[in-house]
Amino acid sequence: MTRNNNPFEQVSGQARLARPILLVGIGIATAVSAVIVAKLELLGVIFCLGVVGLAFYLNLIFKNPRLGVLSVLVMGFLATGLSRYVQLPWGLCVDGLIALTYLALFFKGFETKLKWRNAKSGLTLVTVLWMVYVLFQLINPEAVSLEAWFYAMRGLAMYQWLLIPLAFLLFNKPRDLKIFFWIWGILSVLGTLKGFQQFFLGVDPWEQNWLNQGGAETHVLFSKLRIFSFYSDAGQFGASQGHTAVVFGILALFNRHNHRLRMFFVAVALAGLVGMVISGTRGALAVPAIGGIVFLILRKNLPILILGGLLGVGVYIFFAHTNIGQGNAEIRRMRTAFDPNEASLQVRLDNQKKLSGYLASRPFGGGVGSAGNWGQRFTPHTFLANTATDSWYVMIWAETGAVGLSIYLIIILSILVKGAYHVMAKIKDPWLNTQITALVCGMAGIMAASYGNGVFGQFPTGILMYLGMVFMFLAPKWEKQYRNTLKKQLY
Repeated sequence: MTRNNNPFEQVSGQARLARPILLVGIGIATAVSAVIVAKLELLGVIFCLGVVGLAFYLNLIFKNPRLGVLSVLVMGFLATGLSRYVQLPWGLCVDGLIALTYLALFFKGFETKLKWRNAKSGLTLVTVLWMVYVLFQLINPEAVSLEAWFYAMRGLAMYQWLLIPLAFLLFNKPRDLKIFFWIWGILSVLGTLKGFQQFFLGVDPWEQNWLNQGGAETHVLFSKLRIFSFYSDAGQFGASQGHTAVVFGILALFNRHNHRLRMFFVAVALAGLVGMVISGTRGALAVPAIGGIVFLILRKNLPILILGGLLGVGVYIFFAHTNIGQGNAEIRRMRTAFDPNEASLQVRLDNQKKLSGYLASRPFGGGVGSAGNWGQRFTPHTFLANTATDSWYVMIWAETGAVGLSIYLIIILSILVKGAYHVMAKIKDPWLNTQITALVCGMAGIMAASYGNGVFGQFPTGILMYLGMVFMFLAPKWEKQYRNTLKKQLY
């Protein structure tokens, strides 16, 4: 039977308002809104507008589930900062967005047949394997808190387990890579601008309240504020901005097709570099250092390799063997990263020795959520909760043992090597190759910086990593799949 598409027989416009059910619904909603506004006044108006906005958003996401992935990316940047102003579980909101996107995708399947096979990938497989190991930690006899496991496993395994297949299904085209860079770049620049506000004007009352509640212990050193912007802490801000500087610096260096786009990349890279410096985070230096080394290797260009090597040596000499710029607090703090006798480094090494003894008889660790902030919150009486891990890898070692750390390192190193292989042997289009090169170098830098701080599993870095991994695996297929439209989507 053919559908009747006669426009004169379709119900549209104000004629739809004549339906009794719709009229009753509008009447009830109006009456309820009037009562809420009368009782709560301005707060009632805000509540009603919020409900309307939420309903509009839900309508959009169920029509186009791809919006859910974009929302997760944006919230990855903003969730922690929002929590300082409005006391809501913004981290759990990200979980809710991912779940909502899967729900929208499920219902979308009744309208159009979904290509679930698009999520079939070696990357999906290894994330599932890691999630299985983290689930296995539920029966770890050393674990003492199920609640701590729930909160900690989200950043450790759940986000990548859920988000990577979702990206393969919904965020999987060359133009999506372009959108990814635009959102990343704009929000990173906003992060640096927020950092400037803290650096030059000081923190606002809500940020001051956060400092008063314990943040000052790590963010006000010798009466000097470590800049954290709207990120979770200065360490995350510095590493994330260093990550941005590496990725967008490479994009700016090799974009010769669009002058305006190149200027955008330059502006983002400079903003990232400045943000990294004002954060006062020493560990963030590892991001451009290692990212730069990997870039030189991937380019397979001897003159560039030599020039880059000389530049790296120059930077090392500047920080390690001169006193130039010592009057600047940011340079002075970063210089301590090159001092092998620096006090905080010695404390970290001492803690690692303690952990080594404790974990010698615990190959599966002390349980997910037993260390760090979650350990202090849920099991403050335990050894791991009272021994600082500082590092992302040390935290994984403490919570999942030598077995878990070995599995995790094999997985992420395999992903990095796979991405590098695609750059060096598979991807032929010069601009696509450059973009994936930038992602691989950025990932290498974050992996290095994660030894000094727990940046890999935090917002927004974790979200950027997981989406970037998907693009690394998709890129070689694009050259075959979008042979005629690839350049149009990329440029």
